[in-house]
Amino acid sequence: MTALPQDVVAELKTRIAELEQGLQASAAETERLEHALFLSRDRQQATAEVLQVISRSAFDLDAVLQTLVEIAAKLCRADAAQIYRREGELYRSAAMCGNINETYRAIEEAGAISVGPGTLVGRVALEGKPVQIADAWNDPRYGAGEDARIGNLRSMLGVPLIRNGDQIGAFALARDHVEAFSDGEVELVRTFADQAVIAIENARLFQEVQQRTDDLGESLQQQTATADVLKVISRSAFDLEAVLNTLTESAARLCDADMAAITRQQADGGYAHATRYNFAPEWERVSSAIRLYPGRGSLVGRVLLEGKAVQITDVLADPEYAFHEQQQAGGYRTLLGVPLVREGQPTGVLFLGRATVKPFSNRQIELVQTFADQAVIAIENVRLFDEVQAKTRDLSEALQQQTATAEVLKVISRSTFDLPAVLHALVETAARLCGADKGTITRQKDGAFYRAESYGFSEAFMDFVRGVPVIVDRHSATGRALLESVVVHIPDVEADREYTFREGQRLGHFRSLLGVPMLREGLPIGVITLTRTESGGFTDKQIELAMTFADQAAIAIGNVQLFDAVQTRTRELAQSLEDLRTAQDRLVQTEKLASLGQLTAGIAHEIKNPLNFVNNFAALS
Repeated sequence: MTALPQDVVAELKTRIAELEQGLQASAAETERLEHALFLSRDRQQATAEVLQVISRSAFDLDAVLQTLVEIAAKLCRADAAQIYRREGELYRSAAMCGNINETYRAIEEAGAISVGPGTLVGRVALEGKPVQIADAWNDPRYGAGEDARIGNLRSMLGVPLIRNGDQIGAFALARDHVEAFSDGEVELVRTFADQAVIAIENARLFQEVQQRTDDLGESLQQQTATADVLKVISRSAFDLEAVLNTLTESAARLCDADMAAITRQQADGGYAHATRYNFAPEWERVSSAIRLYPGRGSLVGRVLLEGKAVQITDVLADPEYAFHEQQQAGGYRTLLGVPLVREGQPTGVLFLGRATVKPFSNRQIELVQTFADQAVIAIENVRLFDEVQAKTRDLSEALQQQTATAEVLKVISRSTFDLPAVLHALVETAARLCGADKGTITRQKDGAFYRAESYGFSEAFMDFVRGVPVIVDRHSATGRALLESVVVHIPDVEADREYTFREGQRLGHFRSLLGVPMLREGLPIGVITLTRTESGGFTDKQIELAMTFADQAAIAIGNVQLFDAVQTRTRELAQSLEDLRTAQDRLVQTEKLASLGQLTAGIAHEIKNPLNFVNNFAALS
């Protein structure tokens, strides 16, 4: 076999060496590509796992962040991984995984990291970019070295979580030995940091949407409740009890309360429960006898004292709360009270209770204040309505009185001195306007008092009483009024021990009586008596009106008596005039006769003188 030339052999050896180097390079590249492919597959798998977690619990942020730190630690060969979230100017741990002992975990969970070079997260926040610490145990700027030793962490990598240019947190990885993180691992952690930012943003948006949805839901509930209240008001605008009951129940339901009530001021100045919702019967029994006043011993008292909303988180833990029997009967722990304010002054309290210790939120307190304002408006509307109604009734009564007075005056004008007609008109009008069923007028005749004119009574009753004089004593309403010269009011004759006019009561079918004396110069000249079939008193206004009719009756009787006196005096004067005229005629006749006698005597004298002359002359002749 012929040997190859040396130069050929050398070239072949060179070629073989180059081929071996190429093979080695190819093997290294293949190994690098296989490793890169492996990493790529791991990253894709990790990304798929993260996406799967996000799809399963899109808005469960804790689960997503926990998955991210676990996968990042696995792919980057880290012994520990954490995600920190920014709260104001501090950073707190939000997710954690790896070989972390309980002491270091407690330190991280309780701690808050500020911006600065003394910690990994502080440095990331300060520089706003990825930061590596080669060895935390020996880094002169690292101020948390003792914590790193407790956690057995040496090499560290931190990547900022950035949203719209603002840092909202940090992604941190650590190894228990000194080994820097590669550029690929840094990039991988940046990718996970971006995913964390997306998850946090999604959760924030979801929470905002949820909050907005909750707000809209609450707003809808409030609007529905308000609509219910307005519906009740429109149906029974002035039925205050129905309106306040609806407000109380609506406030309890919308504010997640177990019970509720409204207290209002009573005539004695104390405050009592006007409405109640979902309280036990035992609480209602205990509370019915209680009056509340401003003071620290009760929720209502505190609200009245302070004039603003008051909340007692737990009445059992409140040293000033004194109404323990009520608390036991009601079973409440947390209480909220809001004043019902009118013209700056509290007129009542709307309060809510919960059976568990659970304070009411500010939004719920504002809502209760809205219901309290609606209660004040409802109460004010009813008050104004009652005032208008009362004014209308007063005007109606005044018109009725004026009309009745006009009718009486018309009767008087037509039959001024027909006393029975006038008194009958008076007693009938008095009975009608005073809400009486029947009435009589008693007046004096021949020194005694008799029941004369009547209205509404049967003939049997009038036949019984007409001829019987009234005895001036306390055994009948008319007798008492004559005896004492004051108004006599008997709400129920059957309950009056002094009343003995039983036969008259049986025939007259009455239970309540009103006797009003007719006075002239302070002395009784008669009585107007009004009766009702049912027991029950006359009102002050009705008594006052009856007194007016009694005065008119006294005037009418006085007028007739004056008229009778004038008539009698006129007749006497007419008779005197007639007698005078007769006497005058006689006197004139007498005077005429006397004058005639004197004339005759004169004539005789005058005749006698010539005769005497003739006789004398004849004698001389």
